[in-house]
Amino acid sequence: MKQNQHIMLAGIKTTSADVCRWAQALFHLHARLAPRFGRPEPYWRALKYLQGILNDVARKNGWQLAEHAGEEHPSGMQRLLSQAVWDTDGVRDDLRRYVMEQLGTESAVLVIDESSFPKRGTRIRWSRLPILRKHWAD
Repeated sequence: MKQNQHIMLAGIKTTSADVCRWAQALFHLHARLAPRFGRPEPYWRALKYLQGILNDVARKNGWQLAEHAGEEHPSGMQRLLSQAVWDTDGVRDDLRRYVMEQLGTESAVLVIDESSFPKRGTRIRWSRLPILRKHWAD
């Protein structure tokens, strides 16, 4: 059985005021994204999607996110990501702006990679190792 891994920094305690502030920040961010959606349904589903992603849902797939959102089937979440009409480039730009505001500097760099998401199996995916691929090609 896999053990849950929780990292706690010594001396730092999360308070109910912190949780309320985080929820308000999420609602504020969601409100900033409103102009990027043409219809209210995908706009509100996007909030549920974000809440599921940020929650401690064990697996972040359509079924679990839909269940967390109180939906009986994942088709709504899947439709949000595959068919709903919204300005994806605009949302990306808004989220980038938001992150830059939170980091506080234009020179900050945010790096997201798969290193903290271990994959099963031992197969090497050369497309994800550009340095090794280049080295082997020489």
